[in-house]
Amino acid sequence: MKVAVVGGGSTYTPELVDGLLRRRDALDLEEIVLVDPDAERLAVIGPFARRMAGHSAPGVRVSWTDALDEGVRGARFVVSQIRVGGMAARLRDEELGREFGLIGQETVGVGGFANALRTIPVALRIAEVVEAEAPGATLLNFTNPAGLVTEALCRHGRVPTIGLCNVPWSTKALIAGHLGVDATEVDIDTVGLNHLTWTRKVVVQGRDRTPEVLAGLRELVAAAAADPDGEPEWTPASVDLFGAVPNYYLLYYYETEAWVRHQAAHPPRATEVMAIEEELLAKYADPDLDTKPPELDQRGGAYYSEAAAALMADIAADAGTVHVVNTPNRGAVPGLPDDVVLEVAAVVSAGGVAPRPTAPLRADQDALVRTMKDVELLAVEAAVRGDEEAARLALLVHPLGPPAHLVDAVWARLREVHAGWLGALDG
Repeated sequence: MKVAVVGGGSTYTPELVDGLLRRRDALDLEEIVLVDPDAERLAVIGPFARRMAGHSAPGVRVSWTDALDEGVRGARFVVSQIRVGGMAARLRDEELGREFGLIGQETVGVGGFANALRTIPVALRIAEVVEAEAPGATLLNFTNPAGLVTEALCRHGRVPTIGLCNVPWSTKALIAGHLGVDATEVDIDTVGLNHLTWTRKVVVQGRDRTPEVLAGLRELVAAAAADPDGEPEWTPASVDLFGAVPNYYLLYYYETEAWVRHQAAHPPRATEVMAIEEELLAKYADPDLDTKPPELDQRGGAYYSEAAAALMADIAADAGTVHVVNTPNRGAVPGLPDDVVLEVAAVVSAGGVAPRPTAPLRADQDALVRTMKDVELLAVEAAVRGDEEAARLALLVHPLGPPAHLVDAVWARLREVHAGWLGALDG
């Protein structure tokens, strides 16, 4: 098997390579190809990935290229982990919200919206090349905002696409640790959109352990609330109100004022990541290093390698296991359109993933999901068609967007700071 990693110059890449190498037998893995337009990054990360393979899986070839068609040709899986505009664009995304007193974040709010507008045209181009050069390949999208980009790929691409996020895997691992069981024994009913989900039920070996998990979460957030300089956190009362384990990104929606205050006193996350990446690249350049360094854990995306590599291995094995992924609803969640991409538990087979039927969303959850899905669909229309009106309407209805009188100002500023990166919207 050949696996191609588009965005292979990312500092995340050694995490993914490590996961693939540990599953080389299950995957019958022969080759990993890193693809990236940044030759300088590839010149560091490519040799490091090759040393990792030499250390733990000498039979696996590792190569790298800046040619997309060459890199994906003949691949069974193509992993997309691109960041259009690099970390500098992420910083502009985060600063855009802050400039207008809004949430400044790379995947939610106006920053996530800007990120999507830059990314969707490039993601669709990647899908075209994969279709031409790797017939039968599955595209795994880890590119943020993962759900929104996957929505665009499923609607306008012609390659089987599955969206991935590390958060469901991390949530499952934390729950397993709390219950003192192996994560493979934990089955979670997670439903919603990427970075906007609720884990409504936890079952371990046929037994409902949800009450224990919620009790543990109440204790955890009660202790975290004692740090006045810490990030906003849930309260025991909010856990009771949800009656589920909320995705921590929901804090941006339900504790917006607290997050805006926190942002005012702390630098954008992008500046921290830039410093971490500089340190990581220096580590990777060490010719004696052949295993991923512990500093990689600071980069974010914990369990990314597990989510991606385990999914590939289970598809290859026709395993029938359950993974939480981003995929079209296809009737799994009653009341929501069949064709919209949701983040849900899905059964994995050689044919891909099939969302597992589950209960409808509670009315309050349904309302937020429907609103944000409308935002996503408008964003896809804006990016694909170059529809400026759709973009402005997306900002208008976004729960974390600007008030009506600032929509035009935010849109003008977004176009200014990302000029040249917005595809059809640059006209």
